[in-house]
Amino acid sequence: MPTDIGDSVSGMTSQASTAATMWTVLAPLLLALLAAPAAALAGSFRAGWAAGVGGVLAAAAFGATVWGWSAGGGAINVPWAPTLDLRLALSLDGLAALYALLATGIGFLVVIYSSRYMPLHLEHQHRPRSQEASFYAFLLLFMGSMVGLAMAQDLILFFVFWDLTAIASYFLIGYDRHEAKSRRSALMALLVTGITAVLFLIGALLLYARYDTFSLPALIVQARPDATLTLGGGLIAAAGLAKSAQVPLHFWLPRAMAAPTPVSAYLHSAAMVAAGVLLLGRFFPLLQKSELLLDGLFVVGTLSMVVGGIIALTRDVLKQVLAYSTISQYGYVVVLYGLGGKYGAVGASFYVLAHGVAKSALFLTAGAVTEVTAETRLSRLGGLARQMPVLAVASASAAAGIAALPLTVGFFKDELFFAAALERGWGYAALAVAGAGLTIAYIGRFWSMIFLGRRRSEPRPLPARLVAPVALLGLLVVIGGIAVGPFERLAEMAGSVSYGEAAEVSLAYHFDARPENLMALGAYALGALLLFLRPAWIRAAEAFSRLGERLGPERWYSLTLDGLNRLSDIIHAMEVRDLRSRVATILVPCAVLVGAGLLATPIEGAYAVGTVALGDLPLILVLALVAIAAVAVTRPANHLTLALVLSGVGYSLAVVYAFLGGPNVALVAVLIETVLALVFLGVLSLLPREVLEHRELEPEGGSRWWRDPLVGIIAGVFAFAVVWGVLSRPSPIESVALVQTRLTPDAHAKDVVTAILADFRGLDTFGEITVLGIALLGIATLIQGGRVWQQRY
Repeated sequence: MPTDIGDSVSGMTSQASTAATMWTVLAPLLLALLAAPAAALAGSFRAGWAAGVGGVLAAAAFGATVWGWSAGGGAINVPWAPTLDLRLALSLDGLAALYALLATGIGFLVVIYSSRYMPLHLEHQHRPRSQEASFYAFLLLFMGSMVGLAMAQDLILFFVFWDLTAIASYFLIGYDRHEAKSRRSALMALLVTGITAVLFLIGALLLYARYDTFSLPALIVQARPDATLTLGGGLIAAAGLAKSAQVPLHFWLPRAMAAPTPVSAYLHSAAMVAAGVLLLGRFFPLLQKSELLLDGLFVVGTLSMVVGGIIALTRDVLKQVLAYSTISQYGYVVVLYGLGGKYGAVGASFYVLAHGVAKSALFLTAGAVTEVTAETRLSRLGGLARQMPVLAVASASAAAGIAALPLTVGFFKDELFFAAALERGWGYAALAVAGAGLTIAYIGRFWSMIFLGRRRSEPRPLPARLVAPVALLGLLVVIGGIAVGPFERLAEMAGSVSYGEAAEVSLAYHFDARPENLMALGAYALGALLLFLRPAWIRAAEAFSRLGERLGPERWYSLTLDGLNRLSDIIHAMEVRDLRSRVATILVPCAVLVGAGLLATPIEGAYAVGTVALGDLPLILVLALVAIAAVAVTRPANHLTLALVLSGVGYSLAVVYAFLGGPNVALVAVLIETVLALVFLGVLSLLPREVLEHRELEPEGGSRWWRDPLVGIIAGVFAFAVVWGVLSRPSPIESVALVQTRLTPDAHAKDVVTAILADFRGLDTFGEITVLGIALLGIATLIQGGRVWQQRY
């Protein structure tokens, strides 16, 4: 074959390969992101169509993820905003595949479950079915954002998807917006996860300032253990810990149970809280370079594991038990990352996978039980296994998976947990056994109090669509316990990404006396003992729970929020009093911030004092006239006099521009001041004379006689200091004014002022006219609506 033909064929093959890789990566993300608008559009025609369209696209996204992972994954990296060093960097690696499969797979089952649950939910609340469309839109928006978050390899792109999950979760948690509890819970989740998202952004900017890149793979290669890495990585990890509801920022998750059950099953077991540990897994190659950060993860994870487990044992509401158990279970994942090593990285990924499947089934079980019994408390349930055998068996499989019993996929999550703890020593192993025993106790209590014992309620018939997703998830838990291979390979690929190198584990049943088996037997015995001796420790656990309610972080959150609300009320009362107060609330904080900046900045040589020549005297006199006119504006009570004196300031400044060699700017200033004076006079002529006379005769009361001059002096002094400093030390880089002057001929203008006024200001004015037109249309519609309402009522 000739060389040129061979090169052509090779190039075509390379292009085809690149295109295939691009679609391998983009297909799951595009299908997931398309699901939300498609469901909303379908729901706008008919409410029931939203679930069908959303379910089909969620299933398609799941299939595309499986296909992409089977094909070997891939990555794309194209410029997004090159001047800001931002790129659309996406990778379908093992970690992305794991979380994308969870988000799309469980998302699909939750949509199927919701197709029956949400009509019943809306019917109970006497709400129209048309509100279903918004539910599926936000649920699927979260799914798409989660897939994007899993694939993102650029810190800013990661932050964009991170914030999208926060927005979607806010609307989902607050879906029952007519209830104050739902609104408060949504706000709490948004504040906790939103404020900590800012910490992520600060950490990303710190790393960018140090290493000059937002690319995560590049950061992993370049970063070295130092203070910047510890601080930036700590801020990023804090955002992840808050999202995964870890102590002390765990209190938002139990409150978020005010959301409909499908939201809890999806967001709070397999998606939103999973996003937090996804962040830890994605950034773990950076975090593991700092021993301090690993120790911090271990401490936080241990506290979450213990606190969440103890409180779960005291709760009576179904979803509250599961919420605190989720805090505890994700504490295990954080502990695994804190332990580090091969078993820690792979174990964390396997734990997320096994927990997501099993816990989603238990949340859906809670919703199904509440729907058919109208009961939300364990103490009012019991004996339902005879009426709901399929649901009882399926949820038993899920509960056994959480408890890590043999023949479930959960057995292997604890095997990896025990192996990681043993690598660090027997003290860590003892702690792992205690945590596993605590899990068995609260999950065993949850399932047994619903399905065993005496029946305390008479259930209605259970719809099949509320059982099928639970049955499928329970079946997956058992299949994973018998044929663990696919789960193991997925966890190994995900763990290898976090660990930074190939990480392989061997998961199988071993019928011998190895330490992991002995630890599992110890955990089973401890869990059974805790259940049997519940009367002996329940009072102490309840006292611990009450202490947390009185002195814990949720109490401090409430106090802080109340204090900020009171401060806002005080400032609002000041602002609406009069225009001077409103200006003062702007100028004083500005002066404080500028003053802090001046105090923190070296000022040696920052202020230059020049010479004054005789030729400068006319300019000085005009500037003095401007100052006198500015002071004079504060004195007149007559509105006409006030308007004329105010114009004197502008006209005096026009003379200053003329002295400085800018006649064109001076003419513009004269024009603006003339128009402004005419507008003032026109407005005054339209106002009632009685109102103007009343305002002129109104005496100055309170603190205005000293407050206004003080605010003016403070603002003026700091403005003078800033302007003096800027003029004393011109910027060492080329001014944008010089660039604009050089480009003036390209705009077909003779001077830069003309170009700015004709092009930029003209375009800006066009935009302002458009905004005013829209506002006038809105006002006219509002007035017309008010007239219709008055005529009707």
